[in-house]
Amino acid sequence: MARARSEERRGDILRAALEVIAERGYRGATLGSVAERVGLTQQGLLHYFPTKEALLVAVLQERDRWDTSGGRDREGWRLDLLESLVEYNAMRPGIVQTFSALLGESVTDGHPAREFFTERYAQVRENMARVLRLEFGERLAGGLTPEQAAPLLTAVMDGLQYQWLLDPAAVDMPAAFRDFVRLLTGGEER
Repeated sequence: MARARSEERRGDILRAALEVIAERGYRGATLGSVAERVGLTQQGLLHYFPTKEALLVAVLQERDRWDTSGGRDREGWRLDLLESLVEYNAMRPGIVQTFSALLGESVTDGHPAREFFTERYAQVRENMARVLRLEFGERLAGGLTPEQAAPLLTAVMDGLQYQWLLDPAAVDMPAAFRDFVRLLTGGEER
């Protein structure tokens, strides 16, 4: 019972941290503001997350778990499930905005999320290559290998998010991603 309550509290803290980071950015977010949002003292929050950096990494890991919809490992993903992920992201602009802001901040030296994103993108490229290999075999319609196309697929997904966040009325993120998939498949409707 105590363990379940502790996990529930931890989840509350992660959701509150995500909200605070979305509102203020990582640098503007404080442990005190997160603690206050969940009815804890800063000392109480430190029981769950010993540093602001540990909390940030936990928020990012939790966000990735949400994306795997019910615990589905990315290794089992297919191209059509990536399309579903893009549609899902279009329904949660706050989370996409927070992730995008943290990603942008993480490219600076010494940022606490830099290692997380570096490792995450290595894994994402590997997973995208796996998705593409399952869909197309060893060569895509344009002659690229899955490993060559994986960073491009990843760039399209993240780049669409930035464009959509900046001008959601002009960029239909799910439709644009479906168009990109049509390019990958040589124009075939899915």
